[in-house]
Amino acid sequence: MKIKAIITGVTGMVGEGVLHECLQNDLVEQVLILGRRPYGMTHPKLKEIVHSDLYDLSAVEEQLKGYNTCFFCLGTTSVGKSEEEFTKVTYTLTMHVATTLSRQNPDMTFCYISGSGTDSSEKGRVMWARVKGKTENDLMKLPFKQVYNFRPGYMQPTKGLKNTLPYYKYVSWLYPFLRLVMPGFVTTLRELALAMIHAAAQGYSKSVLEVRDIVARAK
Repeated sequence: MKIKAIITGVTGMVGEGVLHECLQNDLVEQVLILGRRPYGMTHPKLKEIVHSDLYDLSAVEEQLKGYNTCFFCLGTTSVGKSEEEFTKVTYTLTMHVATTLSRQNPDMTFCYISGSGTDSSEKGRVMWARVKGKTENDLMKLPFKQVYNFRPGYMQPTKGLKNTLPYYKYVSWLYPFLRLVMPGFVTTLRELALAMIHAAAQGYSKSVLEVRDIVARAK
């Protein structure tokens, strides 16, 4: 299957990394960026919708038709946020975009960036893990062709990209050691992106991909 993808969150590190791999990969035919501010790039595969309110897509939803994949990379940290604030971005926004896309593209595969340690029971003590778990669970109830939830841990950034988080310059040198001693927690951003592309194009046996699944599906 040739991928016609909508990508969110490209002004963040993960979304930019996924976009970077999509533009180089022959499995990906078209890419539509959906975001609140311009990314500022031109490419033969690339289109862009800049829309200030992703909680209300009614003005642009007709432009979202005709795509068979969504790589949903939009997210926020829970640090310094109340559960209500974190839920609004992580759950409410994600579900609104996903519900709109499932209505416009029922044959779509939806790939969601979650996180290692996500709580599928929705009952644990860790706030972000509960909210992510609820988001995963409710995404899988939507009428998509398939939903894949990706749970990366530490991600070694892709060199040369502009939205790499600043603290990585202090910790990236540890990557070879972390990969050796914590293989179930460490991937590269490239591996995550390739795993998403391969799962969308060719499928995978699990709907929730932990770090070892991500590494396996990247190959």
